[in-house]
Amino acid sequence: MPGGKRGLVAPQNTFLENIVRRSSESSFLLGNAQIVDWPVVYSNDGFCKLSGYHRADVMQKSSTCSFMYGELTDKKTIEKVRHTFDNYESNCFEILLYKKNRTPVWFYMQIAPIRNEHDKVVLFLCTFKDITLFKQPIEDESTKGWTKFARLTRALTNSRSTLQQLTPMNKAEVVHKHSRLAEVLQLGSDILPQYKQEAPKTPPHIILHYCAFKTTWDWVILILTFYTAIMVPYNVSFKTKQNNIAWLVLDSVVDVIFLVDIVLNFHTTFVGPGGEVISDPKLIRMNYLKTWFVIDLLSCLPYDIINAFENVDEGISSLFSSLKVVRLLRLGRVARKLDHYLEYGAAVLVLLVCVFGLVAHWLACIWYSIGDYEVIDEITNTLKKDSWLCQLAESIGTPYRYNSTGSGQWEGGPSKDSLYITSLYFTMTSLTTIGFGNIAPTTDGEKIFSVAMMMVGSLLYATIFGNVTTIFQQMYANTNRYHEMLNNVRDFLKLYQVPKGLSERVMDYIVSTWSMSKGIDTEKVLSICPKDMRADICVHLNRKVFNEHPAFRLASDGCLRALAVEFQTIHCAPGDLIYHAGESVDALCFVVSGSLEVIQDDEVVAILGKGDVFGDIFWKETTLAHACANVRALTYCDLHIIKREALLKVLDFYTAFANSFSRNLTLTCNLRKRIIFRKISDVKKEEEERLRQKNEVTLSIPVDHPVRKLFQKFKQQKEMRNQGTSFNDPERNTLQVETRTLQNGARHHGHQRRHGVSDHTHPDLAVLCENGGAETEQQGGPGAQAREQWLRCWWGPQIPQGH
Repeated sequence: MPGGKRGLVAPQNTFLENIVRRSSESSFLLGNAQIVDWPVVYSNDGFCKLSGYHRADVMQKSSTCSFMYGELTDKKTIEKVRHTFDNYESNCFEILLYKKNRTPVWFYMQIAPIRNEHDKVVLFLCTFKDITLFKQPIEDESTKGWTKFARLTRALTNSRSTLQQLTPMNKAEVVHKHSRLAEVLQLGSDILPQYKQEAPKTPPHIILHYCAFKTTWDWVILILTFYTAIMVPYNVSFKTKQNNIAWLVLDSVVDVIFLVDIVLNFHTTFVGPGGEVISDPKLIRMNYLKTWFVIDLLSCLPYDIINAFENVDEGISSLFSSLKVVRLLRLGRVARKLDHYLEYGAAVLVLLVCVFGLVAHWLACIWYSIGDYEVIDEITNTLKKDSWLCQLAESIGTPYRYNSTGSGQWEGGPSKDSLYITSLYFTMTSLTTIGFGNIAPTTDGEKIFSVAMMMVGSLLYATIFGNVTTIFQQMYANTNRYHEMLNNVRDFLKLYQVPKGLSERVMDYIVSTWSMSKGIDTEKVLSICPKDMRADICVHLNRKVFNEHPAFRLASDGCLRALAVEFQTIHCAPGDLIYHAGESVDALCFVVSGSLEVIQDDEVVAILGKGDVFGDIFWKETTLAHACANVRALTYCDLHIIKREALLKVLDFYTAFANSFSRNLTLTCNLRKRIIFRKISDVKKEEEERLRQKNEVTLSIPVDHPVRKLFQKFKQQKEMRNQGTSFNDPERNTLQVETRTLQNGARHHGHQRRHGVSDHTHPDLAVLCENGGAETEQQGGPGAQAREQWLRCWWGPQIPQGH
């Protein structure tokens, strides 16, 4: 499968994995930079051990660690920390914090903003290092009255593990010599990863095993390998390279190319057992040294150099000529490439035919060597007439002759081309079980070799030409099923015109899932096994979950087996949504590998990694929860999940375990509970709106305005009527006078309106008249008449409906 052999290469967000790997010796927090108080979205195990808090306790707390402040925490340092967060800066502090048991500890705190591909700060990375040993011993209530030496002794005793880690360092080194991460932050290097999706990256000197250059180079090596497999036996048997500089130079060039290939193999990525692309130089070197390095090195040694010298002993020269056969180990490179081509039926057929021809070539070289060795009787120095070489020489008219006057050796005979073609002809007829008999073995050595060749030939013929269909069906059933599935998916995506982005996600998921499971149907395999054996296998498959989480420590063997059978393993590709906001949370999920993000209202509220648990507390709730956020995979992830009904069934039966499970299992992210937060951008907008309203000019009516005085009278009249008192005539006269004043004002305002003249007090006058008239209209007072008069002055004779 092409995708599987390339490894898991889809763009993914490996930010968490990179931070965990680079900060393996540090304690750190990750906080959301876009939410008020910068809540914690992830904390590693080191910080949990250092602070005494569980990961679920730290989630959504402020990244400033305000929950760890105490009476001895310096207020100025607190302000500096908040200022660093407010301005998205990088900084370092020495700060006194309190553990969960309220033990004061000095921390060296480093803060760094994390940006995405849009250069926007989305996260804060806060690292912590315990430097209590190198600060003045802290005086608390338990050590009040102690001497400085006594407090120092207690601090050293309580932090013995830290002392062992920091023994070679002195106080100045702790204060001034930062960790590798601190150096990265201060230098402003690009080594600090960004929070974004990106394709797997390799170091500059590392070559991707699927890049165009490496593919071309592999084809060159493959061609030279077949050249070696053909020419080495031929040169050894027919001695073509004796005193032949051209062959020596050509073979030396091939040796150099293979030596270069060894160097490249030390710098080429490979696909790991989990389907991931391994680009770590150290891992690449160790993998190559353990696998093909020795074979490649032996096949590249320059065995022809000694033969290039004339004064070399004949025995040593023959020995090195024989050692040239070791170069056939280069065929190991073909074996490494077989898995790329075995999935194609036509390629397999061509490969088997090539193997058949290569075996025939090797046997032809051996057949000639036997004839050449037996054609001359070394004891009597005579020619054996029954040898196939002697018969061939006589039949084609080029007999052997003895040169008694010159070299004193046998000369003549057929040419080397004729000898090779005749040898290959004989081996092919023997391997295919045809055997015309025109060339037949006569000596004992030739007959023994012919018998062995017939046995090999019958097996090769039956295997290659007789059972090709059976081989394809039996050896490549899984591969055929894989390609059939891929073709069905491609046809489905094309038929329903699925968008390109979604189509690529579907294909990547299928390829990556196949590379992880190797096409094995786990459910089908487990269904074959009996109940007891199936439970044992399931316990083994879920051992990481059972061993890492304390909630399962008190479970009996029977309880673990019952749980293991109900667990399911799912594989997620980058970008896959495990939960959508609003859908039912019907499963409890345990993260075994990879990282995920929890998104609520377009903000990351949690980042989940190995060992985290998310879902719902089914054992404490009676209703099914709705997911309050989206849970999306950042990388390739493996999740072990158990359904709600299955979990409740086991907990109902194992009551003792249910109590322990409920008490010890803490969800890193509870999807039932919605997190209440405010975005920093919203807070800034509200502040800007408040300032804008504050700067606006508000219109008000003066205190001595006649309308204000009039309505004060209306208010007094209403209060007196409620108390059951009546008004005297002078007051009525005064009220009528003020009513006429109101009418005149309204008439004057209507006149200004009709002539386009504005008056800032008139709108308020209109509102007040309308409200005042409404209040007195219910009692039938003169306010109603005043209101009507004012409206007529404003609108004219026709007053609109509703006024």
